[in-house]
Amino acid sequence: MFREADRLPGVSAHGVSGNGMSGSRISMPGVRRLIVGVALLAAPLGLLAQRGGGTMSATGTPYSRRPIICLHDCRSIPDRIGSDDDFKTFQHLMAVQATDQQSAAFLSVVQDAQAASAQLKDFRELLQKAPTSSARSGQVGSLDQAIAKARTGNQGFLASFSSAQESGLKDLAKKLEEADLGLDKEIKALDAIVQSGKPDNEPIANSAASLDKALASFQSGQIALASEMSIILPSAGQELTFNLPPVSNSVYIAGQAVSIPASGIASRTSAADGRNLFSLKLVADLSDLQQNITEVLRSQLTRSPRCGERVEIQEATLIPQAPSSLVVVHLHFERWICPPGPGPQSPTELAEGEGTMEVKLTPSVEQNAGLRLASDIDRVEADGFLREALLSGALGSSLREQVTALLVSAMQRGTDLTATLPPAAHEAATIHKARFEDARAGQLSLIMDGQLQLSDEQTQQFATQLKQRLSAQQTPPR
Repeated sequence: MFREADRLPGVSAHGVSGNGMSGSRISMPGVRRLIVGVALLAAPLGLLAQRGGGTMSATGTPYSRRPIICLHDCRSIPDRIGSDDDFKTFQHLMAVQATDQQSAAFLSVVQDAQAASAQLKDFRELLQKAPTSSARSGQVGSLDQAIAKARTGNQGFLASFSSAQESGLKDLAKKLEEADLGLDKEIKALDAIVQSGKPDNEPIANSAASLDKALASFQSGQIALASEMSIILPSAGQELTFNLPPVSNSVYIAGQAVSIPASGIASRTSAADGRNLFSLKLVADLSDLQQNITEVLRSQLTRSPRCGERVEIQEATLIPQAPSSLVVVHLHFERWICPPGPGPQSPTELAEGEGTMEVKLTPSVEQNAGLRLASDIDRVEADGFLREALLSGALGSSLREQVTALLVSAMQRGTDLTATLPPAAHEAATIHKARFEDARAGQLSLIMDGQLQLSDEQTQQFATQLKQRLSAQQTPPR
């Protein structure tokens, strides 16, 4: 039914480039800038942008320009509004934007109209089979109930308007009210013909066709209203994409604080029977872990017992080797023994050396265990006893296992789906595979691919929660 969808920050429709806004950049001096800035922080910036360009105003006129409000660093921009029309357009959009509660409620209104449309389709198909009078009466009774529910829900939604919305949306609301009256007129006409009991189906078929046109006009009015109020309408056949903004996950590894920002994108691949399937791609930025890898490994792997093997981590690096990564550890090794017998005796050094060990890490995803890292000793640079101990001895095996355990723990916590995704998707997300990539200039990223399965209602909740998160991120700290 729906072919277009408004785009909120973090939500884009196929074919929209950039940030979904076009037109002049505007700077407002003094108090005027402050007032508009506060308004922007209270609502999404990208209120518009449909595929194909522009949206429709309350008067049905396409908006071809969308102002970008400059809140800081505006010295290079003319210190005046581009035009009075631009500012009036912005004020109108801010005034009529739907609240989160209205956005959620409107989905139910739309679904009621879709249910009525499905009932009407069934009724018209029944007519083609030349049903009996009783069958027609029973079917039209169900149709009456579906249309009554759609009209009641629609009227309740219009009654929820604020005074600013009533003023800004009066033309669209009036057209929708007229469509509602037309729908009422046509369903009553159909009822009268069916109740007459005449065997001829042609008058009933003609009346049902007129009702179909009235219902289509009613639904078109809903689309126009949703567009003007910046309400996302998930629909079958429409390409819908949610851009997930970065969420910084702070994890502590061996007392070392490491930040792992995670972002992503969810793109709908199919929709049927009220179910929406999205492909999901999450990207975790591991550059801070790279910068702190020496301190992290040194604090956990360095050991200096009085007797036995002493290991000192001198330097470590974590580098991309897509689809894997490589941990390179430079270490100093000593082996000491304590002579047997009573009394204090000084330990004796038996061996000493320095070497380099490279551990290759390959990520995978297990169904019940989540992210995992397979590890192998890729290369060793050392001499004599130390070389053998690192390549095939207990020393190399122990160091490899400790490195792997530390890093997989950090990455699991840094890519926690409950932190990265809005609540509506927590139980609906599954991850199928993972890989490492070189993001740029040697900076390591962990890529996780999966999917989301959301109902239409969950999709609307997902969009609303994403908008709330974006609004919170845009609010500057006091």
